[in-house]
Amino acid sequence: ARVTMMRPSSCAYVMASCLVFLQLSLLVGADEYKHRYTEGEHVTVWVNKIGPFHNPQETYPYDSLGLCKDESKDEKHKSEGFGALLNGDNLVDSGISLAFKRDVDNRAFCSMVLDDDNIDKLTDAVEQHYWYQMYIDDLPVWGMVGELMMPQGEEEEEQAFIYTHKAFTISWNHKRIIEINLTSEKPVALVKGEKVDFTYSVKWSSTRKSYRKRFDRYLDFGFFEHKIHWFSVFNSVMMVVFLCGLVSLILMRVLRSDYTRYSLEEEEIEMDRMGDETGWKLIHGDVFSKPKFLELYASLIGTGYQLFFLTFWSILISVIGSLYTIRGSIPSMLLICYAITSFVSGFTGGSFYKRYGGEFWKNQVALSAVLLPGTCLSIVVMLNMLAIMYESQAAISLNALLAVIGIWLFISTPLLFFGTIVGKNMTEELDFPCRPSRYRRPLPKKQWFMHPLTLTLAGGILPFGSIFIEMYYAFTSFWNYKFYYVYGFMFLVYCILIIVTICVTIVATYFLLNAEDYRWQWTAFMAGGSTAGYVFLYSVYFFFNKTHMYGVMQTAFYFGYTAIFCFGLFILTGTIAYIGTSTFVHKIYYYIKSD
Repeated sequence: ARVTMMRPSSCAYVMASCLVFLQLSLLVGADEYKHRYTEGEHVTVWVNKIGPFHNPQETYPYDSLGLCKDESKDEKHKSEGFGALLNGDNLVDSGISLAFKRDVDNRAFCSMVLDDDNIDKLTDAVEQHYWYQMYIDDLPVWGMVGELMMPQGEEEEEQAFIYTHKAFTISWNHKRIIEINLTSEKPVALVKGEKVDFTYSVKWSSTRKSYRKRFDRYLDFGFFEHKIHWFSVFNSVMMVVFLCGLVSLILMRVLRSDYTRYSLEEEEIEMDRMGDETGWKLIHGDVFSKPKFLELYASLIGTGYQLFFLTFWSILISVIGSLYTIRGSIPSMLLICYAITSFVSGFTGGSFYKRYGGEFWKNQVALSAVLLPGTCLSIVVMLNMLAIMYESQAAISLNALLAVIGIWLFISTPLLFFGTIVGKNMTEELDFPCRPSRYRRPLPKKQWFMHPLTLTLAGGILPFGSIFIEMYYAFTSFWNYKFYYVYGFMFLVYCILIIVTICVTIVATYFLLNAEDYRWQWTAFMAGGSTAGYVFLYSVYFFFNKTHMYGVMQTAFYFGYTAIFCFGLFILTGTIAYIGTSTFVHKIYYYIKSD
């Protein structure tokens, strides 16, 4: 029996310059080691982690199962980058000796005698389909620890067998390693007192495949570039066309009719006649009044602007450079980009807070500084404590956590504070098309479908529908061992999400204002942000129907990281909704004749 594992599979200018520099630095770092070997030169085989196949985040150190290793060699750890540490990578020299272009035929590298403790651990690992990950020349390979089999010649229950031979097949082109395959062979039953020898073999062969395409074999082209993926994008584009047409109808026909009626000389008669039909002019004195919880709202808007630019530049950088080939580069990029874009959060949040007459700007800055980072860090710390209890390699080291906190406190927060000062000083207070009234009008009774709660729940359906298929591909790649590489699709879907969210919330805001309800700021934000609620509900469906995850730790990691993602998506889509509706509201009230 044998099993082969191939894969489990101005301000804008400054920001652009910084992120281009970041991209170049990542590429330079990736080329620090030239990946060139001379014949006979040593090639290190690194072991990384081991764990249940169905639980991607439940990983442990490779030696946690008590498998033997070459005791004649000192344990050597590979120096890891910051992003790799955040991923939970810990590469250790396996002790397997490889020489470039030198074949090896069945060489032993260690042996062990099975005792009760070994047998219990290995049996449990085989029953849970434990896999392990190795790296050779920065190329990952995977293998299975063992398999449940029927003993030959016996009609008994299945027993746990472990594979004792690793067969490496390595392809090379000139002085570079291009492709690696690992085949697990020679299953051995777990018998107490039995001595088990672990061996390996290496077969080198030449290939014409270029070094630049060596990572292509890890990419599932048939999955990510399936016609369903293309059709979903086309369907979303059609939705955008429909919504843009609907919004254009409102702007060009309905509002034109409203303006005509409002400008009639017999104003009192006309206002009495049209009453409920076009009531948005009647609340011109309340529509720009200060929203409730101004500090929180300004912090959400500032953080949303930051996430808007962070997402845009991160996807753009990923499209330009194949970061998925550089281990740990994506977490590093996101963290650095977040710190750089903190100025945007301060500038926009401070400007918004000043425009609405906020007085306690220091409170607003402090809330902006902890709103997203504090929430994410709290969840990560709780997950980290759980991982430590399980002695899992998924636990982020204390040094890495301190480094993240340091970036937050000493880079992100000062940029946020500086941006707030600039935004506050460049903004005029109460700069609106209509002067806010001192006293707000009472809210009239309205139909249930005009209620802000109804508009909020309905507002996220179409935006979620526009990204639904892409969420499936993103979730599958993150939780099912696939490398996500179609960032062009993601960029297009991101643009579609922006347009759909703006169009839907503009329509919802028009209905709300027409019902003489001036609470459009929070309604628009929550209507756009409700997209994240539907994404979270989809994640629950995905967990129970598209995965085979189990156990407390993996479940906690799944829903913990999903909660972080959905919280960020809530702020992002809510801010996108506010940007669109704010522009719409300012435009329609700019042209009316208000007394």
